[in-house]
Amino acid sequence: MIANLQANLRSQSAIALDHPQRFLQSVNQLCFENTNESSYATLFFAEYDDDTRQLRYTNCGQYCPLLLRSDGTLERLDSTGTVLGLFREWNPSMAECELLEGDTLALYSDGVTECFYDAGDEFGEQRLVEALQQHRELPSRELLASVIDELRRFSSQEQHDDITLVIAKGK
Repeated sequence: MIANLQANLRSQSAIALDHPQRFLQSVNQLCFENTNESSYATLFFAEYDDDTRQLRYTNCGQYCPLLLRSDGTLERLDSTGTVLGLFREWNPSMAECELLEGDTLALYSDGVTECFYDAGDEFGEQRLVEALQQHRELPSRELLASVIDELRRFSSQEQHDDITLVIAKGK
């Protein structure tokens, strides 16, 4: 399914910039037609405009990215549509937010929040938020490394899922 999704994203990418909804609908259609009926994917698709500081996105069933504002408030970039590839008729909506100076945006996979402690406890979203808040003054690369270090301290077990974490900061 993921290989199919990647191929479809690449083959349809020419229309992404000017028509992101049409791009996603086309990718959905290709996934729907070329995978079995129970296959689907979650996806977070975004475009960012440096000049306006606008982040335009669609969240198709992916874990909600966390937007930690410079004043300490937390926003979640909630789902704007259902998962990709499961339905023939699919119309994702787009949402927008502004990424201000000092804001931190964190996109993550379930391998981050579902990282297990030896006693069976999960790292969870709250610990992720706390780690982001604790180290938020660091540049993106160091913030990312600090959160990964927190995960490693939390669990001494071998990781059974991917850890995907993307950090972006408003400047």
